Amino acid sequence: MKAYYVYILKCSDGTYYTGFTSNLEQRFIAHKGGKHKDSYTYSRRPLSLAYYAEFTDPGLGIATEKQIKKWSKKKKEALINNAYEKLPNLSKKNFKK
Repeated sequence: MKAYYVYILKCSDGTYYTGFTSNLEQRFIAHKGGKHKDSYTYSRRPLSLAYYAEFTDPGLGIATEKQIKKWSKKKKEALINNAYEKLPNLSKKNFKK
């Protein structure tokens, strides 16, 4: 069965890049090598692989990637650090001024 991956890269400027691929090793090498000069990660190298999840359903993987891309930095860091219990609270907006 073919595997697909959602991954999060930590960039040298402290930001995170979330992506989707069917070949995680090859895709990470492309990011690290600066294969695409117009990409988000090109000027933010060096990079490190902070997180990845494996999927057998590409549709579910793509949906997960899109969901994670909308998350705050704190929520992504909770996922990276396996602090799953923090994820629901990090989803809530704070409307206090």
